[in-house]
Amino acid sequence: MTGLRNGFAGPEPLRDDDATTALPPGRRTRQDLANGSGMAELHESIANLLASRGQWRQAYHHLRSALDLMSTADAPKVPEQLRHEVNRLRREHAEAREQSLRDSLTASYNRRYLDERLAALLTDHAGTDGGLAVALVDLDWFKQVNDTYGHLLGDRVLQRVVDLLQESLPTGAFCARYGGEEFVLVLPGIDPAAAVQVCETARLRVERFPWPQMAPGLRVTISIGLAHEHRAADSAPVSAEQQLISADALLYAAKQAGRNAVAYRVGSEVRLAGMAAGRRAAPRRASGY
Repeated sequence: MTGLRNGFAGPEPLRDDDATTALPPGRRTRQDLANGSGMAELHESIANLLASRGQWRQAYHHLRSALDLMSTADAPKVPEQLRHEVNRLRREHAEAREQSLRDSLTASYNRRYLDERLAALLTDHAGTDGGLAVALVDLDWFKQVNDTYGHLLGDRVLQRVVDLLQESLPTGAFCARYGGEEFVLVLPGIDPAAAVQVCETARLRVERFPWPQMAPGLRVTISIGLAHEHRAADSAPVSAEQQLISADALLYAAKQAGRNAVAYRVGSEVRLAGMAAGRRAAPRRASGY
C-alpha cells in the first residue's frame, strides 16, 4: 500500500524493525538516506540522465551534490568513477564557456568577451597608476582581397593576421574580433610609449609577412588607432565605449594619412608611429574610411 508524501505517491515509511530487511537493488533504507549514500546515488542517477540528454550544466550540479554528500567523514569513499565524471563535466563546462567567448573563424576573443573584459579592466584601473591602452585594428583594402582572391583566402588572411597580432603580446593583453575585418588589442598596465611600440611592431609584422606565399601578388597591411587611458583618481572615469570611440577616431586618422600606420595622440596632437611619422595625420573624425 502506498502513502502520499510531499505530493507524490511512494512506499509507506519503513518501520524500524524493517531496517535490516533485504531490499531489492536500488531501494534504500531510512539509514541509507540518513547517512547520505542514498541521496548521493539519487543525485548521481539524475546526473547520468541529464548528461545523456546533453544538459551538462544541470548534470554537473547534481554530481557536485552527490560528491558533497559522499565526502563527509562518515560516508563511504567516493567512487573513482564519480570523481572522473565530476572532473569531466568541469572540463566540458570550462571548454563550453571558453568557446562561447571565442570567434569561430579566427579563435580570437569575440565582441562579448571584449565588452565584458574591457568594462572590468576599466573598473579595476580606476584610480590606479596603471595605464590602459585600446588599439582598434583594421585590414587595409580587405574588400579588394576578397574580390580578387575569394572569401576562402580572405578567411585565411584574417586568421593569419590574428596570429600575427597575438604574437608577443604583453602579459594580460588580448586580441578580440570587433567585427568584420576589425580587431581590438587591449593592453592593460602599459605606458603610452610601450603601447605605441607594441602596435608598431604588430603593424610591421603584418607588413613583412610573406603574403605572396599564400597567393601570388597578395599584399596585406593594417592601420591602427591607439587610445591610451591614464587618469588620476579625482578625474572623471572613461567608459569602454568612450575609449573605443577614441581609438576609432585615431584609426580614421591613420587611414587618412595613407593607411599602413599607427595613429596615437599626445595631448591634443595626433601623431603617426614609425616610418609613417613623416606623414600628415588627419586631426578629426569623418564618416567612412
